[in-house]
Amino acid sequence: MTSEQKRLVRESFQSISDSLGPISLLFYARLFEQDPSLRPMFVQDIAIQGRKLMSTLTTVVQNLDDLDQLSPALRALGQRHAGYGVRSDHYKLVKGALLWTLGQVLDTDFYPEMKAAWSEVIDTISLAMQSGAAELPDG
Repeated sequence: MTSEQKRLVRESFQSISDSLGPISLLFYARLFEQDPSLRPMFVQDIAIQGRKLMSTLTTVVQNLDDLDQLSPALRALGQRHAGYGVRSDHYKLVKGALLWTLGQVLDTDFYPEMKAAWSEVIDTISLAMQSGAAELPDG
């Protein structure tokens, strides 16, 4: 990621940080709208799951200058998600739903450079998680 992309992500995330709960619910609504077959994978209360998602995203944003430090935790997260039945094609759906959600929330502030910056962050998270899943014996 470029320093400009990191700046854009940090600033936009700070601007929405007071609304992470509702944002996570909007994200999951979009994800399940895109693929209703994913809903049964979420046995926990979706609000709790949303808090976990936003906590992870917060940690990533706070550590944009040293994402390698997060790699072990993200790989482990990918392994846990593989155990829940998450497949590699699900990451594309999650990325689309998350970018859509950010676009809804940030509105006109979600211009192409901002979208590209967030896309880079999501790709980094996804690649680390998928790498962790691939380390599993059946991966």
